[in-house]
Amino acid sequence: MSKPAYVLSVNMGYGHDRAAYALKELAEGGVIKMDDYPGIPARDKKLWVESRKGYEAVSRLKPLPIIGDIAFAIMDKIQEIDDFYPRRDLSDPTYQVHQTYYMIEKLGMGKHLIEKLAKNPKPLICTFFTGAFAAEVFDYPGDIYCQICDADMARVWVPKDPKKSRIKYFAPNGRVVERLKLYGVKEENIYHTGFPLPREVIGGLDNSICKKDMMHRICNLDPQGIFVKKYFRTIESEVGVGSCEAKKDHPLTVMFAVGGAGAQRQLAVDILSSIKSRLKRDSFTLRLMAGTKKQVAKDFTSAVSKLGMKNLIGKKLFIDYIPDRANYFKKFNQILRKTDIIWTKPSEMSFYCALGLPILMAPTIGSQEDFNKTWLSYIGAGIEQADPRYTNEWLFDWINSGGLARAAWNGYMEAPQHGSYRIGGIVTGEKMEVEELPMIV
Repeated sequence: MSKPAYVLSVNMGYGHDRAAYALKELAEGGVIKMDDYPGIPARDKKLWVESRKGYEAVSRLKPLPIIGDIAFAIMDKIQEIDDFYPRRDLSDPTYQVHQTYYMIEKLGMGKHLIEKLAKNPKPLICTFFTGAFAAEVFDYPGDIYCQICDADMARVWVPKDPKKSRIKYFAPNGRVVERLKLYGVKEENIYHTGFPLPREVIGGLDNSICKKDMMHRICNLDPQGIFVKKYFRTIESEVGVGSCEAKKDHPLTVMFAVGGAGAQRQLAVDILSSIKSRLKRDSFTLRLMAGTKKQVAKDFTSAVSKLGMKNLIGKKLFIDYIPDRANYFKKFNQILRKTDIIWTKPSEMSFYCALGLPILMAPTIGSQEDFNKTWLSYIGAGIEQADPRYTNEWLFDWINSGGLARAAWNGYMEAPQHGSYRIGGIVTGEKMEVEELPMIV
């Protein structure tokens, strides 16, 4: 059966792919990788590989003193997001915009793919700006949409001449809506949709799946009943009568999810060292999400062995390594439904707080993650980690107080769940009866 759109992504970190995966119901031929599709010209492939290697190398250097700080500061400066206030015209293109257009206009990056898709044009949804720019430069005959993947965005996501551009944007929050206007994007080309979350963890416009999952989660996050007792009427009103009578259906589970470049492996070692005794003693599960990174999984396994915790693997301790990228997202979402806390740097995973998942925020890497952190703090769904060496103390104090249950509730109430449905409605013209989004900054 034919699907209504083409969805383009790139293999850079997980953010762009995660958004694309959530739009798979719309994707004709499945999600298309701009940097790795059948028949990609060797020149395009080389350009993509080199750019990705550079980013991941700098990310891995970040923890190293002096050298790492200098390398990352240079890269972050290039991608820097200007202060929002005072409001002013930020439409002038940056060096990175000109560099991107050089690769498209002079080196032909993306031309082969755009011309291939133009033979049977459908609306084009790009989760990375290069695809959208290439489509416009090479005169793609269908509508062009670009999905923003963070709570704020750099100027590089907007074309050289935004006032003349026909690229339309899906904004994950109100701050991005307003930022796009500062960058010169016409208001009629901006759609406030929310970040696209996978439909299989939402359960339709009535949130049938994520409501149920959240209430099971709150059983683990509020063991003393402090949060539920205080907000009983509010919960029953919003989620449904009898919802507070839900029983736990899995042990307390924390997922530590490292970034695609594996920059936070040492943090996982500190966490393991701290909770070793509790993990052996209590009904508690820790999942170390290595994602598609084999070396990260090896490092986790080595650390677990050195700490004498190998016997816990597969029982209370899980090292999740899924080498195939497409299967990774499917498996990740399955695991997510039995997860109570996500401990990660504030990447695109920040938007998953909408499922009723509290986010423990590891140190940020990059300007965009600083803004994700601000957004999570603003809506009360994310809490900055304390010293990981004492995780055994502070994490369980926060759980016993009901504080993380409150963060889970805040995420569910304040962050949008229906981004993928809204986007589907815009692309197909189908009317979606979804709530109006607040202009959260």
